[in-house]
Amino acid sequence: MTSSTRRPSRVAKLPPRERILDAAEELFQSEGIRRVGVQAIAEKAETTKMAIYRHFETKDALVAEWLRIVAADYQAAFDRVEAEHPGRPGEQILGLARFIAEGLPAISHRGCPFINSIAELPDRSDPARQVIEEHKAHQLRRLVAMCAEARLPDPAQTAAEITFVLEGAQVCAQNGSVDQAGERLMRIVEGIVSRS
Repeated sequence: MTSSTRRPSRVAKLPPRERILDAAEELFQSEGIRRVGVQAIAEKAETTKMAIYRHFETKDALVAEWLRIVAADYQAAFDRVEAEHPGRPGEQILGLARFIAEGLPAISHRGCPFINSIAELPDRSDPARQVIEEHKAHQLRRLVAMCAEARLPDPAQTAAEITFVLEGAQVCAQNGSVDQAGERLMRIVEGIVSRS
């Protein structure tokens, strides 16, 4: 096949902004935020640096937007479990734990995007770090509300315990320190939810 008859790649079929975000996600996940330059993103997205800067004022703005998309995926998981188990907050909490448990195999290869990113963003005023902190605070508020609705004792404390378990399971899956992390995670959260 000559270059003139070569079919366009799947990447080229996406609009430029989506190509850039897809490329950035893949590179940030596999190599880290700081190690990836705008030129590498442009090459992966089959575009130019100028095109990236047309859509994102700075690389930092691109990182923050990528993290907003990742956060939205996690918030969608909350929305799904609430819709699947209306009026059953204990089942909602277990659904969230299941969502994390089922995602652990992928995390074992690439790591949690929030954990990986926050390690590279020490400045608390960094817009991308603020995205992570705001997302985590919002997530905790939703979990506290679920715990209160489930009539679990001390909802704030219980939500903190569940958060420690969910976050810890992701770290353990990433570093390989605990086998059967998903099953263990589910047993721990089931024990917490059964306190009601």
